[in-house]
Amino acid sequence: MGRMTTPPRVLTIAGSDSGGGAGIQADLKTMLALGVHGMSVIAAVTAQNSLGVQGYWELPPEAVRAQLDSVLGDIGAQAIKTGMLASSVLVETVAEVLAGVTAPVVVDPVGVSKHGDSLLAPEAVETVKRVLLPAATVVTPNLWEVEQLTGVKVEDADDMPRAAEAVLALGPKWALIKGGHLPGEPVDLLTDGSSAYRLTAERHDNRHTHGTGCTLASAIASYLALGEDVPAAVRQAKEYVTGAIAHGFPLGAGIGPVDHGWRMRADA
Repeated sequence: MGRMTTPPRVLTIAGSDSGGGAGIQADLKTMLALGVHGMSVIAAVTAQNSLGVQGYWELPPEAVRAQLDSVLGDIGAQAIKTGMLASSVLVETVAEVLAGVTAPVVVDPVGVSKHGDSLLAPEAVETVKRVLLPAATVVTPNLWEVEQLTGVKVEDADDMPRAAEAVLALGPKWALIKGGHLPGEPVDLLTDGSSAYRLTAERHDNRHTHGTGCTLASAIASYLALGEDVPAAVRQAKEYVTGAIAHGFPLGAGIGPVDHGWRMRADA
């Protein structure tokens, strides 16, 4: 047996999804699938299933802070991903810690669930803009989140550069504007203000897409931890997520999840 080597370590700071398709659960499955060691700081607990979010409970800020200190103080991370942070005080707690880390930070500015359930207090949007986005290496808003953060409404692909500019003005190094909700071929725009990449993917006629946003952000963080630069990490993360969407499966009576283990099953 060879010497055991520790894989790159990736930390997710997000909410728990009891149905296992999104949130912390999606993050950890993605990290396992991509060959990194996943760790978690739970900011909120949701009661949710394939039909929607039935309720959520924030953890106390000291519990979130203690989890962060435990992981970062002893184990460290090669990349960090944030998801559902629920409230202003939790956004501030997390941002304060992130301001002191050198690892790349992927911010998924979670506003609502796939079912339209709000996962961020309205007053916390300003806090995300003020303290969280400036700490981000990459921020990954969908079109609704772009509008929530900047007021820019994206009607078609031509509006995406303006949306990206507005997001970059809030302080992240890179913005990935996800165009999946536009009609036609889905196009995402990745830019740091000087370089721009248009990333297309085939559209899969599959309604089982719960967890796509969490999965993409975690995949980007995983590839960054593995040493890829931002454009390469995003490109590879998109390939992984596109396959996961193609293999999404029914679960319960509503929207099923993407398949985080699709590559393992494809290889079997």
